Amino acid sequence: MSAYTRLMDGLYLLCMLVAALALMIMVTVIPIGIFARYVMNGALSWPEPVAIICMIIFTFIGAPVGLRAGTHICVSMMTDRLSPAAQRLLLRLCDLLMIITCLVIFQASYSLCEAMWVQTLASLPAVSYGEMYLPIPIGALFTLLFVIERLLTGDQSQRPIVTLGGTH
Repeated sequence: MSAYTRLMDGLYLLCMLVAALALMIMVTVIPIGIFARYVMNGALSWPEPVAIICMIIFTFIGAPVGLRAGTHICVSMMTDRLSPAAQRLLLRLCDLLMIITCLVIFQASYSLCEAMWVQTLASLPAVSYGEMYLPIPIGALFTLLFVIERLLTGDQSQRPIVTLGGTH
């Protein structure tokens, strides 16, 4: 196993942990907001932006986990009927297209973060919009690293560390 794969194993576990924590916080915060509004008759200003931030973190930090584990949504009805050589060729093409997509998303989201860095959220003034959107370029970078790993070392979805979550 290469040093790069070991590094990606650590990044994979970190992404899984961060995405899980974001999901747990979001699932906790939303009922608090509902309870405060409808039972206590006093709406809180912070649960909605916190839930949105957690959803952004969960989505863009969790997506690389799904890509590496091979649990992302895919339609393989046509490719399953191709020869193994044609399937490998299309997989490489998809990886190259993913690299382009990651680079475009990284560039656009980095520019967005940079432009919005000083504008704070009205209901959560300690956080700026740039900070809120920061998981997008980070997630694009992590996804890019996992695609590069797949190009260099092949599919990682059947390794024990990747099947740790029992998604297969």
